Amino acid sequence: MQEPSRVGISKMFDNIASTYDRVNRVMTFCLDQYWRKKMIPLLPPGEALTVLDCATGTGDQLICLMEGCSRIRQGIGIDLAEEMVAIGRKKIQDKPYAKAVSFQIASALELPFPDQSFDVVTISFGIRNVTDVKQALAEFHRVLKPSGRLIILEGTVPQNRALRSLHLFYLRHVLPRIGGWISKDKDAYRYLNQTIETFPAGEAFCNLLTGAGFHSAKAHPLTGGAVTLYSAEV
Repeated sequence: MQEPSRVGISKMFDNIASTYDRVNRVMTFCLDQYWRKKMIPLLPPGEALTVLDCATGTGDQLICLMEGCSRIRQGIGIDLAEEMVAIGRKKIQDKPYAKAVSFQIASALELPFPDQSFDVVTISFGIRNVTDVKQALAEFHRVLKPSGRLIILEGTVPQNRALRSLHLFYLRHVLPRIGGWISKDKDAYRYLNQTIETFPAGEAFCNLLTGAGFHSAKAHPLTGGAVTLYSAEV
């Protein structure tokens, strides 16, 4: 399968912003929330943690972390899709931690923060969408403090042959229909399966992390390998 272009991806996400959360719940059978919570035990030790969530979308991952870990002092979410970020801002307005969270329009390829600014950088279902993965990883490394941690959640394809066949059928034929029916944008959800199938996963992605200067890179497959959590240290 040919790897799809990531050019103009923020516009695509703006187009599906109003239905994005609903499609995620339906097409993952609400497992997306379960997967996001699995990131919490991987947070580094310490108090008053500062977290940068890249490709934050509507803010689900950042909200999950704020509600699941009382040790976070500040959370910042960045994304290029303005409509998605606007939804994230509305979500946190009445939250008890609203003053500790902010959202910005920014690119993961050029983070508007000084070196060594954050204890944790997270990105969920977004690293495969950047136009230059190596540049994004270099930026994550730059803004992390010494002993800081990068945690990435991404869609992958199971290694088990039977699960792989079922998962690929779902990604290629069922998911685009579900996403297209709810969002009225079938192409956006056909792009999803194409990026998942062509993006480096498992050991290959851990090698990219190591090449970007991270150490102790680990892959943690979830739900039979339908998604994978990656963690790495500065």
